[in-house]
Amino acid sequence: MLNGKSIMVVMPAFRAGKTLEMTWRALPHDVIDHVLVVDDASDDDTVQEARRLGIELRLHPHNRGYGANQKTCYATAMAQEADIVVMVHPDYQYDPRLVTAMAGMIASGVYDLVIGSRILGGGALRGGMPLWKYVANRFLTAWQNLLLGAKLSEYHTGYRAYSRELLASLPWQGNSDDFVFDNEFLTQAIVAGWRVGEISVPTKYFPEASSINFVRSVRYGLGVLRMSFLGLLARTGVRSHRLFQGGMPPPGRG
Repeated sequence: MLNGKSIMVVMPAFRAGKTLEMTWRALPHDVIDHVLVVDDASDDDTVQEARRLGIELRLHPHNRGYGANQKTCYATAMAQEADIVVMVHPDYQYDPRLVTAMAGMIASGVYDLVIGSRILGGGALRGGMPLWKYVANRFLTAWQNLLLGAKLSEYHTGYRAYSRELLASLPWQGNSDDFVFDNEFLTQAIVAGWRVGEISVPTKYFPEASSINFVRSVRYGLGVLRMSFLGLLARTGVRSHRLFQGGMPPPGRG
């Protein structure tokens, strides 16, 4: 708990059996009130590891996708009335120790959403990010900043913290069940006017770390370009796609 606000860490898991324990042990348990693992029908020992560690577990009976996994994470966090929700990938690609800093940026009342940026500090390539992914990241980020009128260092990190108010207000339930879910969520927050902060986070690329292949990366990139264009239309009042409808604006900013 920070500043009287409860903190819940959610971990969308798929084939994380080899890395779940090291991720869980690196979390700052002194400030975290609750940890949840949602397993997306892994075919390894992810579920057994979560149970051995005593972590609360939700199971998908079949593989539904990364976005669908997050939907279960956030719906559960909302039902349990968490004030701040931090998504940590259980593959140890992002440093779990920064949960305190990210949650603190929200608990302070300064930000509504915080992303852990691999680009700030220049550590992405040093951490092993493939060059083609780095180039694609920089291109897509520049495109999104231009269309959305923002100045973020990247849009494609999987390390994020959300306030309860933001989760209760944005229509993320209608987002994709695939990897572009993250990008849709961040675009919705920017267009609606929620306060987005960034923190530099080191990252590690290794065989056990989750990653999508080139074909799925291309599909993701096309989804990002589409969402950015839809965001431009929504923020300029030309056309509001369903992904930007039904949500509530930030308090005092709508």
